[in-house]
Amino acid sequence: MTISIGNAPCSWGVEFAGDPRNPPWTQVLDECAAAGYRGIELGPVGYMPEDANELRDALAERDLTLIGGVVFRAFHDPDQWDDVMDGAVRTCRALAAHGARHLVLIDSISPRRAPTAGRAGEAEQMEAGEWKQFVERIETVAKMGTEEFGLTVGIHAHAAGFMDFEPELEKLLDEIDDGILQICFDTGHHSYAGFDPVAFMQRHIERISYMHFKDIDADVKSSVIKNRTGFYDACAQGIFCNLGEGDVNFAAVREILLSAGFEGWCTVEQDCDPEGDTSPVANARANREFLKTIGFTE
Repeated sequence: MTISIGNAPCSWGVEFAGDPRNPPWTQVLDECAAAGYRGIELGPVGYMPEDANELRDALAERDLTLIGGVVFRAFHDPDQWDDVMDGAVRTCRALAAHGARHLVLIDSISPRRAPTAGRAGEAEQMEAGEWKQFVERIETVAKMGTEEFGLTVGIHAHAAGFMDFEPELEKLLDEIDDGILQICFDTGHHSYAGFDPVAFMQRHIERISYMHFKDIDADVKSSVIKNRTGFYDACAQGIFCNLGEGDVNFAAVREILLSAGFEGWCTVEQDCDPEGDTSPVANARANREFLKTIGFTE
């Protein structure tokens, strides 16, 4: 049984492909490999080259595996469906070209949800018809990724979107067959939402196909929830701290994975401000070293 550890461009502040603040993609690959990781995610499609040969050569030069990719778009907004499908199709093609396994679906931040990030009891809920169409859009992309491209598709809860809090995640899982939709479980976002990531993993480990390792600074979380701070401002304030410095029990996470016979990739994601005063490569190294201390050696 092997659990391999990767990282992702968001740990370098890369959230959107066209952001002029993004570091060069070659720098991210260089620093990811130098920090001791064996694999990397695609990042927002269009950030790394969509020419398969160019990216394949760059990965091989650094002995990196492409793990998967994220479709972080507005599944909640029917007017954005063309944009969602554009991102989904392009991401699927890129992953298939490199033999990557994991397609991750994330409902992006909604202005209707942003003020109540971390406040499940106050968050606006979709009415029944809107929810039904929302689920259908997620299911459509999941089927495409699974049936047309042979990928393992995971739903990822994310602060300030409409797939954020534990009850709605569990409701979605009940409504979409596990043959086409698994879980990409993010430890940090689950804590940000106000729920216990370890308890969720214990209940749903059989449906978790992929992990995002993220930690949460409890003091910053308390402050941003109290002050209704926006997600990206919370990132700038350091809500996602280095692994082992926050409120996620990673030793317990590891034990659940091992007990369940989990194999495959766990990817560090430490969302950060691309213009912040932290060093992404230093954090990447620190996170890799922490994971080694608790037994994640691959």
